[in-house]
Amino acid sequence: MVKHFLTLKEYSGKEIASLIDRGIAIKKNPERYQDVLKGKTLTMIFQKTSTRTRVSFEVGMTQLGGHAIYLDWMKTNFALADIADETKVVSRYSDLIMARLIKTEDLMKMAKSAEVPLINGLDAMYHPCQIIGDLMTVKEKKGSLNGLKLAYLGIGNNVSNTLTVACAKLGMEFTLCAPERHPPSVDNDMLKWAKSTGFYKEEKDPRKAVKDADIVYTDTWVDMELFMDPAFAKEKERRLKTFMPYQLNKKLMAGSKALIMHDLPAHRGYEIDDWAMNAPNSVIFDQAENRLHSEKAIMLMLLNK
Repeated sequence: MVKHFLTLKEYSGKEIASLIDRGIAIKKNPERYQDVLKGKTLTMIFQKTSTRTRVSFEVGMTQLGGHAIYLDWMKTNFALADIADETKVVSRYSDLIMARLIKTEDLMKMAKSAEVPLINGLDAMYHPCQIIGDLMTVKEKKGSLNGLKLAYLGIGNNVSNTLTVACAKLGMEFTLCAPERHPPSVDNDMLKWAKSTGFYKEEKDPRKAVKDADIVYTDTWVDMELFMDPAFAKEKERRLKTFMPYQLNKKLMAGSKALIMHDLPAHRGYEIDDWAMNAPNSVIFDQAENRLHSEKAIMLMLLNK
């Protein structure tokens, strides 16, 4: 059976911790891993745009000695043909597939038909590559993850879902401070499980949520493909008014030494202000850098290298 990397629900806490540690090891000694994937090909399929996911995976594969191919969903037959058929074809040419899709259902169709390991570069419900890089960053800064408290502000979405899973499996307390969830991201089975672990909490008051937190995390309130969409304009305005009290800013973080995190791209002035983006305790750009090293660890794990 082919092993995929889809949600983190399919991995144990020990396996997640091992990936994080390997990412740190790769960052410290990248030369050791040169040419480990020589002759291997990663095919990257993008239905949803990206800066970090594309650059980090392509650079990572190059630095490991392999080759990465970029496919724009709308410029291939994925947009026209059966997803399962196209995935099987791409599998015959590739050693790994990374897919960044809008719909979770499409990702799962790909996972069922992929004949090589499939990496979820993002879907409506989960963003596992992001969270491995995030927690690698936290461990670099804090030395350990067990027992830390992470508060997430804003809208419940694929990022908060994946943080919920990872934190619970690693012994971290996760607090969701969100007035609502992005509808396509709702995973009731995961939420039921998370509540049973004792590591998941909800708090509506942002001040209470960030008090005593070791990490404060936020994300955009409106998905990137919807931010400039005229058809979403009315909902966008509603969300901006609803979520403004949850902005991560200087006033909210007064007196806190918590790490400030955002998975990027950010809408400055909305979910986060300029001060928080550039604060001394902001690790936002360290997160972005660590996508490179953690994704190398993911690819090596999937190919048993």
